[in-house]
Amino acid sequence: MRSEEELMAAYVAGDRSAFDELFQRLAPILLRVLARQLPNREEANDLVQQTFLQLHRSRHDFRAGARLRPWLFTIAINLKREHFRRMKRRPEAPLELDGRSDPAAVKGDQNRADAQHTLGWAMQRIPSDQAEVITLHWFEGLPFPEVAEVVGASLSAVKVRAHRGYQALRTLLESDPAD
Repeated sequence: MRSEEELMAAYVAGDRSAFDELFQRLAPILLRVLARQLPNREEANDLVQQTFLQLHRSRHDFRAGARLRPWLFTIAINLKREHFRRMKRRPEAPLELDGRSDPAAVKGDQNRADAQHTLGWAMQRIPSDQAEVITLHWFEGLPFPEVAEVVGASLSAVKVRAHRGYQALRTLLESDPAD
């Protein structure tokens, strides 16, 4: 199985099937990242499509030897920021973190659904720069140097955002969401 970077190199060289494979591998991951920060699945899907359109347009700018995911996440995060600037709003409520829109569909696991809802509620109340860092680092497992590359900040700034974001989440999660 070819790496994402090998697939991108093949796509840049003209292999259209490599793009299809990249999309199959990475679209669900991008959808998960964006869905945590957008109010509905349609907006998240639209931004995933726009991200891959931008990947296509910028494919010749991709540096050989670079990692693809940070580059692609940077495109997605920038498109999301642009989307919010255009809409002049933050999302009202995130999608459920497990990708299901109806917590009642999680039979026998209501505690997990409640915890996900509460976490989504808290993520919406911390500053967006902190939420981005936490989403990329904690939910997607990117190391801090890659998060810094994606969000366009220094490593120390990313660590400070994460620390402050985790502190804010802890405070919010210890409070009553009904307040």
